[in-house]
Amino acid sequence: MRFLMLNWRDPRNPRSGGAERVTEGYLAALAGRGHEVWWFANRFPGAAAEELLDGIRLVRAGALGSSILEARRWVRRQPRFDLVIDQHHGIPWYAPWWCGTRCVAYVHEVLGPIWRTFYPRPWCDIGRMQERWTHWLYRDVPFWTACESTRDGLRRHGVRQISILRYGVRTEALPELDLKPMAQPVRLAVVTRLAPNKRVDHALIALQILLERGLKASMVVVGTGDGEAFLRQKAIDLGLRDSVRFTGLLSEAEKDTMLRDAHLLLHTSVREGWGLNVIEANALGTPAVVYPVPGLIESTVHDQTGLVAEGETPGALADRAEELVADDRRYQRLRRQAWDRAKTMHWSQVLPAACAWLEARARGEPLPVDDIAVAGLGVGSGNLSCLKSGEHDRTRLG
Repeated sequence: MRFLMLNWRDPRNPRSGGAERVTEGYLAALAGRGHEVWWFANRFPGAAAEELLDGIRLVRAGALGSSILEARRWVRRQPRFDLVIDQHHGIPWYAPWWCGTRCVAYVHEVLGPIWRTFYPRPWCDIGRMQERWTHWLYRDVPFWTACESTRDGLRRHGVRQISILRYGVRTEALPELDLKPMAQPVRLAVVTRLAPNKRVDHALIALQILLERGLKASMVVVGTGDGEAFLRQKAIDLGLRDSVRFTGLLSEAEKDTMLRDAHLLLHTSVREGWGLNVIEANALGTPAVVYPVPGLIESTVHDQTGLVAEGETPGALADRAEELVADDRRYQRLRRQAWDRAKTMHWSQVLPAACAWLEARARGEPLPVDDIAVAGLGVGSGNLSCLKSGEHDRTRLG
């Protein structure tokens, strides 16, 4: 069968992130099953017009404002695809109205308040209205996403058919959980793209609060992005020069070593499609403390695989971290349960069923009654199967 993914970015794009990592995972697995798989994306400086990656045929053309027309022209010159996947990142490709074949929509999160972190008024309000209108326009198109929060947001916008295929990790869980007592100085980690919607400054303030309370702690921030200069200065302004280390991008091996060494991962995003780095940390014996936002409340099961803060404030985040500093027995329980759950969320556990779901859509088979298309077993939450891309030379962050 022939599959086509439409996504603004591809894995080689310098601005690619978690969405592209997951997307590559699905498509590479389909290619490995003998299917012909294409990925149409925007061009970027220095990129080849066509490229082969993990069995996926990348095609690049157009830019913001023109790539939809370029994709339409290109598709009309190709043999018919069995399934076109229209991946939304705020703005869709409108493929159901021009691709001439079966089409599904793929959404990582309903952006909602994320619009405000990137655009001032009135543009952020226009963006949110456009997103809501788009989902209503697509209401009869089958969607797939990763978590219940996004599914529920799509339903509120009128979408009728939504399936869940969860995200997962390439990271192999430790064969045995190593010893890591909770003791000061507490080692905190943040792994993310340094962008406004990730609110890394909240994690920095949480560290400052912990230090002011008399705790000994340090933080490693892994990632790059447009907000890096601001965050480095923020750390200085908060008096954290000696307590925070910015590493930039790390190799997968370096990142895994850092996550294994950390006591806690902190995640303060406005919202996530899932939060891949939470499960990566869990696989290496490190629980997370996260904000109570869509995506993160699914990737972290409160008081079972980590802790969810009571509110979206640095103080609430610091409170949760301090709870674990004072209770090693509870910390060890969370470590073990997070590690056990992460073992169910590796590629090998879910790729066959996920590919079968996509193949069924390509054949035009009806959607299953249960909108959880790929299910696994895990601590405190029913459906834990996930997907993530294969290896890269450098860590990419979503």
